[in-house]
Amino acid sequence: MIETQKLTKHFRKLVAVDGVSFVCCDGEVFGLLGPNGAGKTTILRLIASVLKPTAGAALVDGLDTSRESARVRARVGLLVESAGLYDRFSPREHLRFYGRLHGLDGPQLDRRVDALLEMLEMADFADRRAEGFSAGMRRRVVLGQALIHDPPNVILDEPTASLDVMSTRSVRALIDRFRQEGRCVLISTHLMAEAQRLCDRVAIIHMGQLQAVGTPAELIAQAGAGNLEEAFVRIVGEERLRTDLWAQSRQRRWYQFWRRRRRV
Repeated sequence: MIETQKLTKHFRKLVAVDGVSFVCCDGEVFGLLGPNGAGKTTILRLIASVLKPTAGAALVDGLDTSRESARVRARVGLLVESAGLYDRFSPREHLRFYGRLHGLDGPQLDRRVDALLEMLEMADFADRRAEGFSAGMRRRVVLGQALIHDPPNVILDEPTASLDVMSTRSVRALIDRFRQEGRCVLISTHLMAEAQRLCDRVAIIHMGQLQAVGTPAELIAQAGAGNLEEAFVRIVGEERLRTDLWAQSRQRRWYQFWRRRRRV
């Protein structure tokens, strides 16, 4: 189970996440729904203990992500949208490398690698170098890395980004499998139709703030809308959405400038 309690993250002047609270239960697919730059990825990284919150807390199976980060990471599989691969490594070598980072070795690691190669349909290219892989092939390898330690909690940032139709169908089927296995699945997406199709419950995020939580059907009924996209616009407010997206763009540019300055 994943829980956030008034989770907040500041990057100097930029308030990326502002007092967000929700609970994602085992056997549930919970979606963070919002436009690019809404704060979804920052929330996921706070939960996975990649970042530390400015205020509030994130809990994974009751473990505080700030104080018990090593134990949290053992119970979380994180797929980030920007993850890359080593071009000279094969999928099998990637999985073995990440498995060793999680303390796996010997026959246990071999069995886990073979199981993931089959689950993610990578057997045909398991021993090919990753250089030249399609977006779908790369996405499967990165997903395998996130799952190598068989985590009970799975966090997926834009899981179908840049995928073709068949790869998207495979990822959706895998998410449904995670639900059936009783895992806690937290995904972020800006695709309204995908959230409506995949998620048991959805949290609408805008400008780092939680706007509404409920099943897609509940949110559609609450807004008197015909679908989740229309419900999102009505809940946030169309005029506010236009204004805030312009401000959000300015905030993102400032944050990128700040990150570049820190690297200098």
